[in-house]
Amino acid sequence: MEHLWTPWRMEYILSDKQAGCIFCEMLATADGDETLILHRGELGFLVLNKYPYNNGHLMAVPYRHAASLEDLTAAELAEIMALTTLSMRSLRRCLKPAGFNIGLNIGKVAGAGVLDHVHLHVVPRWAGDTNFMPLFADVRVIPQTLRETAGMLRDAIEDVRRET
Repeated sequence: MEHLWTPWRMEYILSDKQAGCIFCEMLATADGDETLILHRGELGFLVLNKYPYNNGHLMAVPYRHAASLEDLTAAELAEIMALTTLSMRSLRRCLKPAGFNIGLNIGKVAGAGVLDHVHLHVVPRWAGDTNFMPLFADVRVIPQTLRETAGMLRDAIEDVRRET
């Protein structure tokens, strides 16, 4: 029998879930491997998902604490879409996905893990990246550490920003 080790999941499973907002709290800290913030824009930022569905799973998040898209200004909405485009270009450059799942979960019944701070998920996809593991073992296989992925993406984001 073979074993798959996903030790980063246990930290989340056993952790006390904080009452505060993870996005607002991470904004108060310096950028780096612990926050996984990849890029800060004028009205929002890109952050690597600490508990990803797939390698390179990141989120575009407005700075302002708002529960839904309807609560954002036109400028905030525009920047979230610009950050999403930046993330797609950067992911294409360093991880070469064949496609993307992009979406929002607004409200608990829709699957929102962070209920009161809207954020847009960008999940890179490759042919054959879904398999039996999530269905039968409730396990996702992520082939790279978060630090390695964050480093690659930070470099790709800077390259894409210089080109545009």
